[in-house]
Amino acid sequence: MKKRILLAAAMLGLLILAAGCSSIENPEPITSESTGFWSKYIVYPLSWLITTSAEMTGDSYGLGIIIVTLLIRLAILPLMIKQTQNSKAMQLLQPEMQKLREKYSSKDAQTQQKLQQEMMQLFQKHGVNPLAGCFPLLIQMPILIGFYQAIIRTEEIATHTFLWFDLGAPDPYFILPLVAGLTTFLQQKIMMAGTEGMNPQMQMMLYIMPVMIIIFAISFPSALALYWVVGNIFMIIQTYFIKPPISNNEAAGKEKVRGAKK
Repeated sequence: MKKRILLAAAMLGLLILAAGCSSIENPEPITSESTGFWSKYIVYPLSWLITTSAEMTGDSYGLGIIIVTLLIRLAILPLMIKQTQNSKAMQLLQPEMQKLREKYSSKDAQTQQKLQQEMMQLFQKHGVNPLAGCFPLLIQMPILIGFYQAIIRTEEIATHTFLWFDLGAPDPYFILPLVAGLTTFLQQKIMMAGTEGMNPQMQMMLYIMPVMIIIFAISFPSALALYWVVGNIFMIIQTYFIKPPISNNEAAGKEKVRGAKK
């Protein structure tokens, strides 16, 4: 799990550098004349989708952001389902993985090598890929960063309002940031439901991530906080339906491990 977190952080850093992220305080406006692969083929199409959706809903850029957020989430839904099923299968294998760790508890290189071999055989037996959780992240990250830039670089968004807030300014009442933090917490909590003996790093992230989202949402334009809220609500609904809480009896059933992969 620690390696997975480090990989995610490293990939996020590389993608930000590769994309040449604009300054939040003074972003370069995105137009059809923008140059560079990232701006022309990633950011501008997403900006165009937001603008077009807004025009179709009576010039409501708030609804435009909501529509495009849902479209993006639906587009990557098959990847998320696969990731969730693989995560569930990994959880079901935890008792057997723990037995192997106890069997090969010695820290010498030969024993640890034997442990890794046994683990890989266990994964192959049940058709589980321990790295599958990283693959959707690699595909999602460019889309999500591109959408983030499309929001802050589309000038029309900053001049419109939605509900009680200006899309181009932080929520003055802090309602949206608090909802963004709460939905982030709920989404992670539902995802981790049924996980016995949660990894300390994951348990810490359960509380750190919502706080970080609240801090960012307080400082960033409300359009971004709206994007986070809608995306989180979609993820909560998605996770609830494709990943019900795992019972102890289910965790004990090897046949259900195979069923989780179907």
